[in-house]
Amino acid sequence: MDKRTTHFGYQEVPVDEKASRVADVFHSVAARYDVMNDLMSFGVHRIWKRLTLERAGVRSGQRVLDIAGGTGDLTLKFSRQVGPRGQVILADINESMLRVGRDKLLDHGVGGNVEYVQANAECLPFPDNSFDCITIAFGLRNVTDKDAALRSMARVLKPGGRLLVLEFSKPDNPLLSRAYDDYSFHLLPKMGQWVAGDADSYRYLAESIRMHPDQETLKGMMEAAGLERVEYTNLTGGIVALHRGIKL
Repeated sequence: MDKRTTHFGYQEVPVDEKASRVADVFHSVAARYDVMNDLMSFGVHRIWKRLTLERAGVRSGQRVLDIAGGTGDLTLKFSRQVGPRGQVILADINESMLRVGRDKLLDHGVGGNVEYVQANAECLPFPDNSFDCITIAFGLRNVTDKDAALRSMARVLKPGGRLLVLEFSKPDNPLLSRAYDDYSFHLLPKMGQWVAGDADSYRYLAESIRMHPDQETLKGMMEAAGLERVEYTNLTGGIVALHRGIKL
């Protein structure tokens, strides 16, 4: 039995337990995930995702992997960009999130160029050099072994392919950081209770953000995974950062 531990929010838990605990969180919030995203970010998550789409530079006929794609916001847009000759794979480790995403995309008329795969980012079930672009939006912080996940993503990227990581990060202003902490640890769990009937899951989400590597650390991790020309853009004062790297 693996005796190592890792963090689940602010708790230390056995490595082999984290995935199941994270799964419980997302099983709980899946049905209200989109509503809570709009409320938590005051709708600004749509702007963050729009920038991700622009930086991805996806073209007709390409293959895209949307990891931790959840309810399919990015997949929906990518499916239109790649067209009938391209393919988008919406991958998520959580069955409930994947089901909500599939239903949502079907409601939007998305059809034959999208595939749904339940997959762990640490050991992606795809051949080497498979994708022109990979995105992971607000999912990396929930992965148990982030370094393994980044290596797995780099492996399945084609040479010249891009990895984009959109994730909560560290605000660059102390006053903003303090206000963000107040919001995250006081208001956010209350919103989770009111809207989704689950304060604990949203308390975990706030804690997981604080435990996630900062901008420069994540940049170094992406470089160590084999990506080149890694750069990041702070959004909303560094509350969120968009990292981009290329496989050469």
